[in-house]
Amino acid sequence: MQDAVERLMGGTEPAGGAFYLHGDDEWMKVEVASRLVDLHLDPATSDFNYDRLRGKDVDVEQLASVLGTPPMMAEYRVILLTGVEAFSNSKRARKVLFDTVDDPPPGLALIMVGTKPSGSRAKYYGQLEKAARSVRFDPLAHDDVPGWLMETARTRLGVEMETEAARALGHAIGPNLGMLTQELDKLAGFVEPGASITRSDVEAAGTYLPVQDRWAWFDLVGGREFGDALDTLPVLMSQGESGVGLVIGLSNHLLRIAVLRLAGPAALEKALPPHQRWLANRLKGQARGWSPAAIHAAIAGLRRADRLLKSAPLEDRAIIEEWLLARLAHSLGQAA
Repeated sequence: MQDAVERLMGGTEPAGGAFYLHGDDEWMKVEVASRLVDLHLDPATSDFNYDRLRGKDVDVEQLASVLGTPPMMAEYRVILLTGVEAFSNSKRARKVLFDTVDDPPPGLALIMVGTKPSGSRAKYYGQLEKAARSVRFDPLAHDDVPGWLMETARTRLGVEMETEAARALGHAIGPNLGMLTQELDKLAGFVEPGASITRSDVEAAGTYLPVQDRWAWFDLVGGREFGDALDTLPVLMSQGESGVGLVIGLSNHLLRIAVLRLAGPAALEKALPPHQRWLANRLKGQARGWSPAAIHAAIAGLRRADRLLKSAPLEDRAIIEEWLLARLAHSLGQAA
C-alpha cells in the first residue's frame, strides 16, 4: 500500500492534485484512499476542508460548487469522490469533473475512486487514467497470497512469518486482503517480540486451517514424493479443490521447476510476479530431482489430464490419481 501511495504522490510528502484509484480490489482502493486523505487533511480544520461525495448521490451543481471551493485556514482542501462511474453517462458532469482534473487548482486534493463496469468501452475511464495520477488495483492472485502475507507481516507487524504459516492461512482464507489483514493484526497479540509467526500461532489465534494446503501438496509433487501426494489427494479434494484447479497449479509449479532446471534461480526470479519471487530459492532443491525428459513427460500428462477433465465422464480425483501413478511408475523405472 505504501508503494502505491508514494507512486501516486511522487514521493512521501503531500502533493495535492487529482488522484484516481481504480480496479476490482475494493479493499486496496479504500485503504489507499484513506491514506491519501490522512496525508493531505489537517485534522484541526477537517470540518471546513473535507468533503466525501458519492457519484450517484451528487448533482452537477453540487459537484461544481465543491470542486470550486478553496481551502480554509489549511494547505489543502480534500475531496473524496467515490463511485465516479456514475458520471460516465452525463456529459455535463464529465465536463465539470475534467475541468478540475485536467488543471487542479492549488490547494486541492481530489481523490477519486471507481470501478469500470465489466465490458464497458467508454473512453471516460481511459481519460481519467491519463488526466489524473492513477493506480489500478487488481485482486491478488491466489498464488500471490503466501508471499503477500510474509511481506505484509514483515512491513506491518515487524515480524517474520514462516512459509508454512503463510501458506496455511492463505489457503484457508484465499485472496481476500481485508480478511487477511485482520488475521495478521490478530496475530500481533500472539507473537513475542523478535519471534516468527508459525502455523501453531495461526491456529492459536483461532483460524481454522486446512489439513492439507494446496501449496504443500504441490511441494510433494515437486519433491517427487508421488506416493505421499496420492495418499493426501483425497484430503485435498475433500476441502474443495477441483481437478482443473490442481492441473493448473501443477502446471505452474512444474513450469517454475523447468525454468530453474534449464536457466537457474535468477531467470525464474525475473519471470515471477513480485509476491512469488521468494519461490526461486525454495524450489531449487526440487528442481535438482527432475530431468528435462521427466518434466516434459509430466507436462504432457497434464495436458492429457486437462482434456479428460473437460470431456471424459470420469471423476476429477481418478484423473489426477492416474497422472500421479504415471509419475510414480516413471520414477520407479528410473530408479531401477
